[in-house]
Amino acid sequence: MSEWSHLANAKYIDRIIAHAKANPTAWAAWRVAYDAAYEAAYEAAWVAAQLDSMATARDAAWVAAWRVAQDAARGATRGAPWDALLALVAWDYAGDLMDLPAEQVKILAILGDQAAILMYSAIEAMETTQELV
Repeated sequence: MSEWSHLANAKYIDRIIAHAKANPTAWAAWRVAYDAAYEAAYEAAWVAAQLDSMATARDAAWVAAWRVAQDAARGATRGAPWDALLALVAWDYAGDLMDLPAEQVKILAILGDQAAILMYSAIEAMETTQELV
């Protein structure tokens, strides 16, 4: 049982970690641009995780999940797995984005959905290897 198994998106966190282990080159191909929208989404996710009534438990789960993902993606771009894990911890609905095609998530990101901004690269990487199709 993982340290994040109590989170609503635990199964999605596990899927991202497993995919990063199995397909490091897919993750390396989808670098996240650090523009204003990304920075705003990252900050909002961090604040959301901190303000949650279970912030301490969420923080511990997030750190534990990231350590596993970091080991899994060693040598690959770590931006996309980190961003996706952050969104999955901060927003329970972020897991629902993984059921959408990458193009729809991209549209949501363009429209300013903060979880979509952070999830897009992960969904794109997983879709290119047929993981989400």
